[in-house]
Amino acid sequence: MTTTASDAHTFIAGLPKAELHVHLVGSASVPTVLELANRHPDAGVPCDEEALRAFYEFTDFAHFIEVYIAVNSLVRTGADIESLVVGIAADMADQQIRYAEVTATPDSHLVVGIPAEDVAAAYTRGRERALAEHGVELAWIFDIPGELGLPSGLRTIDWVEQHAPVGSIGFGLGGPEQGVGRAQFAEVFGRARALGLASVPHAGETTGPATVWEALHDLGADRIGHGISSVRDPALLAHLAEHGVPLEVCPTSNLRTRAVDRIEDHPFRALRDAGVTVTLNSDDPGMFATSLCGEYQLVHDVFDVDQRGLVELARTAVRSSFRSGVGKRELLAEINAYEAGHVARTTPAHRST
Repeated sequence: MTTTASDAHTFIAGLPKAELHVHLVGSASVPTVLELANRHPDAGVPCDEEALRAFYEFTDFAHFIEVYIAVNSLVRTGADIESLVVGIAADMADQQIRYAEVTATPDSHLVVGIPAEDVAAAYTRGRERALAEHGVELAWIFDIPGELGLPSGLRTIDWVEQHAPVGSIGFGLGGPEQGVGRAQFAEVFGRARALGLASVPHAGETTGPATVWEALHDLGADRIGHGISSVRDPALLAHLAEHGVPLEVCPTSNLRTRAVDRIEDHPFRALRDAGVTVTLNSDDPGMFATSLCGEYQLVHDVFDVDQRGLVELARTAVRSSFRSGVGKRELLAEINAYEAGHVARTTPAHRST
C-alpha cells in the first residue's frame, strides 16, 4: 500500500505507539531546558533559545556526551526530575504514544546531592502524574553512565536494590562505548537480573560488532540499544535474528552524533532485510530536534516504509517491550483497530449496478 508523505504524516500522527529507547534528560524540550538553565546559570548551558539550539549542534559522539552532561547538571532537585517526567509524558501524549520505557540515570542525580529517597519519590510522582494527566504509562530502565565506570555501576545497582520504584523494568548502560568495556559490568547486571530487571545495554552505536557480542555474552542483553554496527558481522546478524534479540534503532540520533555520515547510509533497511527485529525510537528528541512521529516519517520518506510497514513497526515496539501481557494485547488491539478504521475510511465504496 503506497502513501504520499502528506498521507503518511496524517496516518503517523494518529497511530497508537510505544517507545522503547528514550532518555529522560535528553527528551527535555527546549523550553524546559531554558527554564532550568535560567534557574541554574552556573551550569554553562545557554539561557536563550538561539544559543541553546547552536549548543545542540554536535561535532561527534564525544561532544554530544559533553553537552548531555552539562544539561544533566541542570537537574538538581526532586522537583526538577518530576518536571522532566511530566514533560516527556505531555510530549508523548501529543504523538499518541501510549506506553514508553524511559531510560533514567539515577546516579547522575545522586552525585549532585539529591537524596536517594527524593530521586525515587520524584520518579514515582512523575509517573503517576504522567498517567493521570496525560494517559501515558511510563516504565523505567535505570542505566549506568559509562563514562563514570564501575563505581557508578555499583552506586546505581545499590540504589535500584534499595529504592526501585513501581514500574522498574530494565537495567542499562549508556554513555561512551570506546574504552568502556562491557565485561566490567557483568556482576552489576547479574544483580539487576536477579531483581527481575531486563538487560538493555547500549552497544554497537559508535564501536564495532564486538561490543554487541560483549553485551550479549557478558551482560545477558535482552535488547540492544542502537546496535547498528551489527550490520558488519553476518554471524552477529544471524544470531540476533535467530534469537529474536531486538535492536532499539534511532536513525536521527545516529546522524546527529555522526555515527552515520548521511541518513541514506543508515543500516535500518539492511538490518530488517537480515531478519533482525528492529524497533524505531527517538533517543534524545529534545537535543536532536526530532520525535517518535518524526522517526516514523523519516523511514517512510527515506527507506520507503509504506503504511503497512509503519503499522508493523508500531506492533514490533509493543511486542519487544517489557509491558505486561494484558497491556501488550490492549495496545496491539488499539493499533489493529486504528489500521482497520483508516483502511475503511480510505477505501472507495463500490456501487452495484
